[in-house]
Amino acid sequence: MNGPYDIATLKRRLGPIRFEDNPALVKQKSRDFFWYSPVLKRQLDAVTGDIVVSPRTTDEVRATLALAFELGIPVTPRGAGTGNYGQAMPLSGGIVLNLADMNAVLAIEPGRVTCEPGAILADIDAQTRARCGQELRMHPSTYNTASIGGFIAGGSSGVGSINWGGLRDLGNILRLRVVTMEAEPRVLDLTGDDLNKVAHAYGTNGVITGVEMPLTAAPDWVDVIVGFDSFAEAARFGNRLGEQDGILTKLITPVAAPVPQTYFLRHKRFFPPGQSAVLLMVADHALDAFRTFARRFPKATVLLDASRMDAPEREGLPANFELSWNHTTLRALRVDPAITYLQVLFPFPNQLETIARVHAHFGDEVMGHLEFVRFNGVVTCFGLSLVRFTTEQRLDEIIRIHEDMGAPVFNPHRYTLEEGGMKQTDPVQFAFKREADPRGLLNPGKMIAWDDPGFDFHSGKTYLFPSLSAVANV
Repeated sequence: MNGPYDIATLKRRLGPIRFEDNPALVKQKSRDFFWYSPVLKRQLDAVTGDIVVSPRTTDEVRATLALAFELGIPVTPRGAGTGNYGQAMPLSGGIVLNLADMNAVLAIEPGRVTCEPGAILADIDAQTRARCGQELRMHPSTYNTASIGGFIAGGSSGVGSINWGGLRDLGNILRLRVVTMEAEPRVLDLTGDDLNKVAHAYGTNGVITGVEMPLTAAPDWVDVIVGFDSFAEAARFGNRLGEQDGILTKLITPVAAPVPQTYFLRHKRFFPPGQSAVLLMVADHALDAFRTFARRFPKATVLLDASRMDAPEREGLPANFELSWNHTTLRALRVDPAITYLQVLFPFPNQLETIARVHAHFGDEVMGHLEFVRFNGVVTCFGLSLVRFTTEQRLDEIIRIHEDMGAPVFNPHRYTLEEGGMKQTDPVQFAFKREADPRGLLNPGKMIAWDDPGFDFHSGKTYLFPSLSAVANV
């Protein structure tokens, strides 16, 4: 499915719905941060749509999808384009459905917020904090630029996951409004188990036009950085802190030397040579308890405590969350374009032993970067390890070695749902795709099961999001 499409008729019949067909602007809106991966950069660098359509209402989304369905033009929904593995890139060309103009916060009440998909996460929090003193439970490191719809369709967890787990966990999304791609598109309100049909599905089976999310208390968060002589000590500290139920944190991010010294350029003065670091966000009311906890680690050195710095000292320093999660990779790429990354699960209860074994095996070829989270109800961590890239063959070997050591990899060098290891298509997911997108026009090329009738739904691979069939049989 790669055109040519009847774009002239589409433009003529869109009426008041805004569109852009300048090739340079269309290419710009056809891209995300896929270039984090040298593999995806090679595969996707030439990808572009034919036209960008920017609806402002759910009715305009429905009209666009109905027209595209009639003309056989594929549609790739897009939020702010902050994804990392081509989630919103139009592999088959056609329409890039830009949802950025649907950005209203519609309702705020204690415990919940309702908004349109293009609302920026930081803007949502600014409004909810002002109205009810609450904030979203979690957000990616692209907090200041990412949209809520894009986060749900392409993300999985982030800052706050140490308390709340991931988007896959019940209660972390309350309701989604989704438009199907049919001759007469329907508007579906999804709740409960149905939410995971659309969460982290890249818009392959419906366009999100409304979101209801839970809120939580919003204390003042204080950036703290603690240094250690070894990465193993940093990881142990992070793990133990995550288990302190009475100390409220939002971010626990150990990074191995030489990552902080080499790539965190505005913070370089805080990092002694050779020291690994733990980046933290600690609630202001928990600082005394945190300091008491930190004193129990004789080898811990507090390198930065924003609560004890005046404004001139803090000026120009990025927030800790902008050094964490995928921003760690971004900081490294700005210094060394040969850096790439992996997404690794270090499973409970042997996470610290597995981390030590992997770190010792690879040395500086794979530099440690951990994000502590609650996963299946217990504290463990993901690794977003920085890799010194040489060849694609070596990258595949590094992934195999991780998995042989008991650390499953959610491969960020693949652009399909199944190969990336986040989302498992299964008969339930596939049936919803057939119902919501019978001609396969939504974000084609991202779901192997749609293009390969012989696809094995029963793969033994580890997936971050549980299969819908398995959930239904619990």
